[in-house]
Amino acid sequence: MGSTFKNSCLVGVGVIAGIGLTMQFSALSLKPPVEASMPIAELRQLADAYGVIKSNYVEPIEDKDLLSQAIAGMVESLDPHSAYLDPRAYRELREGTEGRFVGLGIEIAESEEGFIEIVTPMEDSPAAQAGIKEGDLITRIDDFAVQGVPLDDAIKRMRGEPGTRVTLTIARKDTPEPLRITVERREIVQKSVKAKMVAPGYAWLRISQFQEPTVDDMAARLQALYREDPELKGLVLDLRNDPGGLLQGAIGVAAAFLPKNAEIVSTNGQLADSRQRFYGRPEFYMLRSGADPLSSLPAAFKTLPMVVLVNTGSASASEIVAGALQDYKRAAILGSQTFGKGSVQTIRPIGRDAAVKLTTARYYTPAGRSIQARGIVPDFPVDETANGDGLNALRMREADLQHHLSNDKAQEIATREDEIAEQMRLLAAAPDAARLRKPLNYGSDDDFQLAQALRHLKGQQVALSPRATSATLARHAR
Repeated sequence: MGSTFKNSCLVGVGVIAGIGLTMQFSALSLKPPVEASMPIAELRQLADAYGVIKSNYVEPIEDKDLLSQAIAGMVESLDPHSAYLDPRAYRELREGTEGRFVGLGIEIAESEEGFIEIVTPMEDSPAAQAGIKEGDLITRIDDFAVQGVPLDDAIKRMRGEPGTRVTLTIARKDTPEPLRITVERREIVQKSVKAKMVAPGYAWLRISQFQEPTVDDMAARLQALYREDPELKGLVLDLRNDPGGLLQGAIGVAAAFLPKNAEIVSTNGQLADSRQRFYGRPEFYMLRSGADPLSSLPAAFKTLPMVVLVNTGSASASEIVAGALQDYKRAAILGSQTFGKGSVQTIRPIGRDAAVKLTTARYYTPAGRSIQARGIVPDFPVDETANGDGLNALRMREADLQHHLSNDKAQEIATREDEIAEQMRLLAAAPDAARLRKPLNYGSDDDFQLAQALRHLKGQQVALSPRATSATLARHAR
């Protein structure tokens, strides 16, 4: 698939592994394992297998590599989001939740030709300062050809220690010869919150991931919007392609718009500390001591008309926010059905520098709905563009993943086979220009879903998806 249909990612970002991770408050704390009787016979069998591999495999294998893979296989067989984190993965996860990483500072996607396309260089990043531009194609990383290489592998090659350098071979439109640009890696501070006025009286607030600084950054952005226009008429909260992040961030974002002390989410699992309710209070969303970033927000944000934009890439923590705002009827949810990841992962350190990311609970909206393998169903189903939802509708959801947890609140989760077959038919019939369109620039004048959100806030008719159910169409008929 080409750049049109790939999720872009940030080079060097410690992107949380899996599709959307919500980490609990105890995420980085060490807790003793539950005592259990040891299955001696099975452990002996494991030791025998280890011995056979060590003595018979075609090449020598390092003990630490073999044992790490054994741990990884054991954990990853549980569900799609549990994983063993080796030292590098553990470090990258911590960097991602902190909003800091060492890298080049470029947002990338896979091009139609299989190269790496620069979606945008981050402002003041090493890449931007070195002259890398939007639309550039990376064909080589140092001397490694990247055509057809998975994005994750390419990202690993561009990562490194601060102060080290990497040379990128760049193909640039209207430049006949390839360019070789050397970039020095350094720490990048990633901002997960953007905001701006998109029409007189109407603001757009985008959250791309829930990190440690997200609540503080959001509060600062909201205050700036209010200073720019104290007579705000409506706000669009954009959670499209937000894969999740820290649970505290989700609680803080929802709390900014809900009544004080409102329940945001609850969890239920095997351990006592996984059976909890979380409320819109500082102790539930503040990670460090200090002033409450939400305490100084104008009261208008508790009642300002809102629309929340979601799509299939909205997962986990972003589904917590959308679900809470939907349950309290605080905002209209517009877009496409979300990913459906309703489980919580907790990080359990093992040893000095490794950890296990383990699914420890399911989470539930304030009304008791489980989103697991179902997702948030929009109040207003609206396609990605005026010409249809493109391959957004074909993107993988939680229900498509092997070994996914069941939805314990639903008797049956509808299959997507018919939906996908219909999307394939529509895609095949679509003009090439529609099928190969560039990734959307969220918040731009060409953002169709944002335009529909503004129409709703203004009391105008919304262009609903042709695949909306008859009940939905009747509900929104005017």
